[in-house]
Amino acid sequence: MTAAAVFTQNDIENFPFPFPKDQYRYSANVEPTGQKASTVVGSWGEQRVVIDAHYRRELAERSRILAVDPTRSQCLPHMVPAAWDAMLTLMHELADGYPQHMTLERVIAEPASYRWRNALLDIDQTFTFGAADTLPTDPLTYICSQIQEDVVLLDQRDDQMWGDAGVVTFAADWSFGFDVGMSFLQIHGPVPRLHSEKIATRAHEFIKRLQPAQSYRRTNWTLTVDGKLDTSTETYPEWGKDRRTLAEGPLEDVGDRLFLRTEVQHLIRLPQSNAVMFLIRTYLLPFRAIATIPEWADRLYRVLEDLPVDMADYKGITRTRGPGLQWLRTHGPVVP
Repeated sequence: MTAAAVFTQNDIENFPFPFPKDQYRYSANVEPTGQKASTVVGSWGEQRVVIDAHYRRELAERSRILAVDPTRSQCLPHMVPAAWDAMLTLMHELADGYPQHMTLERVIAEPASYRWRNALLDIDQTFTFGAADTLPTDPLTYICSQIQEDVVLLDQRDDQMWGDAGVVTFAADWSFGFDVGMSFLQIHGPVPRLHSEKIATRAHEFIKRLQPAQSYRRTNWTLTVDGKLDTSTETYPEWGKDRRTLAEGPLEDVGDRLFLRTEVQHLIRLPQSNAVMFLIRTYLLPFRAIATIPEWADRLYRVLEDLPVDMADYKGITRTRGPGLQWLRTHGPVVP
């Protein structure tokens, strides 16, 4: 994959550049959803679920991954009502955001039955809420085959949040199959500084206090080689070597091979089940595209240069940030 082959000016203008300052440290960094976030070249964030020019390509990639590894979609039995709740919430979200392509119509009051149409995928489906035999597959897999976001559903019990359901095909160096059934604090156990600085505890308490229909967002980031969406633990043998080949390869290739990967993460308290829906949308932009925006190139350089070793290790960028810095110094508008 190359920058010229896939990425356009729209991708740059809509890219959620994640750095508000020259230094990055872990924080809860949440803010209310639905507000436009302006950047030096455009904006993002007006919608919680976004469809863009990569829609069909990314859905095809999700379908391929699920066919190879069905464990990327899991729903513990007690989470089935939350999965239906999530599906209906996402359908409303899509119908409100893209009425020219998608509609949701209630056709029978009781039992609650709906007609869902997604013209982008030529889908016209009538279903009864909660009736599994009225959908071609389980509700979470069904709706995740029509959105670009990964989804994790958090159950709240025993004063904790638990990651008990989800469809995650674009994980960045973690495994949903390993984490499913774990508590929020257990899932974030390996993250350096998160516990010692009590960030995980504060985030956990914040999520527990979310009220029905409330939603907040945050961003996270890392670096990815060759624009791969699926860099999960399960597929490490396929992509792990990419870091080495980038570090040992020609410097001029780094601009096209090394990508800044931003995740826009939404937390939404579902209205019927009281579960919390965690949406993870992944955006990728190659260094060559970032270098066209001098402010971004300079900011990215400062952040990478300053990042502590333990955080770089956890993000898996120890091998790639050096070549990234060197490429930005050589080919980007950066003055060290």
